Amino acid sequence: MSRVGNKGIDLPEKVAVNADDNGQIVVEGPKGKLEWILPEGITLEQEDGTVALKRESDARRHKALHGTARSLINNMIEGVSNGFTRELEIQGVGFRAKVQGKVLDLSLGFSHPINHPIPDELTVSVEDNTKIKVEGIDKQLVGQFSADVRGYYPPEPYKGKGIRYKDEYVRRKQGKSVK
Repeated sequence: MSRVGNKGIDLPEKVAVNADDNGQIVVEGPKGKLEWILPEGITLEQEDGTVALKRESDARRHKALHGTARSLINNMIEGVSNGFTRELEIQGVGFRAKVQGKVLDLSLGFSHPINHPIPDELTVSVEDNTKIKVEGIDKQLVGQFSADVRGYYPPEPYKGKGIRYKDEYVRRKQGKSVK
């Protein structure tokens, strides 16, 4: 039995969830609108400011999708009401970032600058040339964009240079020692 899938989702004020017969879910709130299609065998029920998901059988596939669907809808509701934020830090001498229109320009010590396109749904800002802040209503899109940017130069364990998440701890290694 899915413990996550059986939990109800409380709807904040100013957030509306609409579902049609085909399983199309539309969540609208003060920050925007998100759409998603429910998997087969999962249905959405609304009553008195709460949303509940039901599955049609106890088949393994339906059990697996029950909790996943509930989490995704909860993230959609959270996104349109509060939004999601991910912060990255660049560490290294001469490493910097700046936003130029809809492109994030990264100088990471390579022979060429890296230009990463910014999706229309996201807002990216840079402070002090080394702090990148990614904001949006879609949790998956915010996380994937942040992971893509971090992937250009992940933090290395010897000097600690690279792009890391704000609260990420990088375990350092000692390096070579002279005998």
